[in-house]
Amino acid sequence: MPESELLAEVLETLDMVTAERLDIRAVTLSVNTLDCADRDLDRMAGALEAKVTRVGAHLVEAANEQERRFGVPIINRRIAVTPVAQVASPTSAEEYLPLALALDRAAHTLGVDFIGGFSALVQKGMTRSDRTLLRSMPRALAETSRLCGCVNVATTRAGVNMDAVALMGPLLLEAAERTRDRDGFAAAKWVTFANAPADNPFMAGAFHGEGEPDACINVGVSGPGVVRAVVERMQGASLNEVAEAIKQAAFKVTRCGELIGREVARALGVEFGVVDLSLAPTPEPGDSVANILEALGLERCGGPGTLAALALLNDAVKKGGVFASGSVGGLSGAFIPVSEDNGMIEAASLGALSLPTLMAMTAVCSVGLDMICVPGATPPETLSAIIADEMALGVVNNKTTAVRMVPVPGKRSGEWAEYGGLFGRSPIFEVSGFSPAGFIRRGGRIPAPLHSLTN
Repeated sequence: MPESELLAEVLETLDMVTAERLDIRAVTLSVNTLDCADRDLDRMAGALEAKVTRVGAHLVEAANEQERRFGVPIINRRIAVTPVAQVASPTSAEEYLPLALALDRAAHTLGVDFIGGFSALVQKGMTRSDRTLLRSMPRALAETSRLCGCVNVATTRAGVNMDAVALMGPLLLEAAERTRDRDGFAAAKWVTFANAPADNPFMAGAFHGEGEPDACINVGVSGPGVVRAVVERMQGASLNEVAEAIKQAAFKVTRCGELIGREVARALGVEFGVVDLSLAPTPEPGDSVANILEALGLERCGGPGTLAALALLNDAVKKGGVFASGSVGGLSGAFIPVSEDNGMIEAASLGALSLPTLMAMTAVCSVGLDMICVPGATPPETLSAIIADEMALGVVNNKTTAVRMVPVPGKRSGEWAEYGGLFGRSPIFEVSGFSPAGFIRRGGRIPAPLHSLTN
């Protein structure tokens, strides 16, 4: 490469970091903890804490070193473990709170921001251990500060486990009520998935999945500010020209993330897993997916044209990422977490975004209903039905979808929930008053769609 072109590339990357808020959103150490399984709950808790602290002992140090070396901010250092329901299967304990507390202590000891994997995979049925973990989830998330959990209740190959979905509503309400003084914050650390990826570096849905090595580094790269700047520079350009420019920006962001991720993995002596290029926003001005859609020409995110603009954005980001690396995984694309995106917050406060609009947007974004606050008095069957709708979108479209929904105790639609930090703040959305209780109470399983029969 000629010296002039090389200098231009360096200056462009510097501008991405300093002016356009390019960052590594998450460096996640994924750890296999199946060898911690034990019939004795206390021994198992001790083994979990010991293994996580041993394998993750140098994670923060290694991430800090690469942050200094490359000058790209790393926002979160995280750990993900094997789904606890699998690890705990040998024990006959009736609740898993000691395991949750052990993982949370390990996170505090290591200085990581979050630890994920208090999780169960129940898309086709529930074991005794799965049920125990689900019963333990509200208290576990309420009594810990850094622990996150997820439940996978559906896949395209298995269909939707409606017995598990029916449990989600009451358990979410219990988790929220246990943290009433924090606007139901425990529910914000819980996500319900369809087609959960096994290599996701983002919380609350990260866990160490099957088929993964003993330990690996998965990196989540963000950059909505970078993409917004690209779009704003292309006033008057056609949409296909804009899509091409977004692809090129995504390519550069992905290369940066993979380089840093591989260096962290090398320093820890573990394998590099994937780079997840997801436009994960923050409440900071200019760091917003909604602002990208508005830069494309929408008056407000949520208005007519929103789905088409989001589909263009998501596709271009994925294409740029895949071309940049052979190790793209996780979710990758565009996130639309309302409370964590300043533009989404503003659009919702103006009435441009509603719950039905957000659900429609999830058909073309990376994940699903993310950080959606609803009234605390919402019936549990209604919460479960909202989850069921989102799971159906994932199963039928053969994509990952998820729900991270917070029923805010004591608050009604139009009021606000306040969390601070990356979790931000959100208006509380109105929920339909028509009851789905009869549907949810049927239970059973929604069968897999015909196109799942591909072998």
